[in-house]
Amino acid sequence: MLEKKLTEARWTHVALPTSDLDAAVEFYTSFTPLVVVARHSDKDGANAWLSNPKQVETPFVLVLVGFDKDRGKKQPQLSPFAHLGMEVPDRSDVDETAARAREKGCLHWEPMELPPPVGYICALTDPDGNVVEISHNQRVFEEVRSRWGGEAERG
Repeated sequence: MLEKKLTEARWTHVALPTSDLDAAVEFYTSFTPLVVVARHSDKDGANAWLSNPKQVETPFVLVLVGFDKDRGKKQPQLSPFAHLGMEVPDRSDVDETAARAREKGCLHWEPMELPPPVGYICALTDPDGNVVEISHNQRVFEEVRSRWGGEAERG
C-alpha cells in the first residue's frame, strides 16, 4: 500500500491563473489526458486541480485558478515560448492533437521535427494564451526513468 503522507520535499504542481476557469478546464481535459482531481472555492474565486488519471505514485497537478477580480481578463503567463510540456507515446498523437487544435483555432506551432532532444512537437494556446507543447520522442520521461531506474518507480 502506498504511503499517503508526504515524507520528503517534492515537485507537486504548477499554478496558472485563468480568466475563465470553466473554459480552461474544458481546454485541458479536451486536448490533454488530464482530468479534474478536485475543485475548490473561497470568497476570492475558485480553482481546479488537474492531473493524469490515477497518477498515484508521483502525483503532479496543474492548478488552474480563477480569481473573481480577474474574470474576463486574459491571464497569459507562458508565452510566446515558455510552455507546459506534455509527452505523448505516438507521433500520430501529435498530428491528431494539432488537427483538433487547428480546427478550434488554438494551434500555436504547427507539427515539426526538431533535433534531439526535442523530437516531434506542436503547441497549442489555452484560452488565456498560455502555450502547451505536445511532444513525441522528446524522451523526458525515459531519461528521468533511466537515470534513477527503480527509484523513480518507488517515488
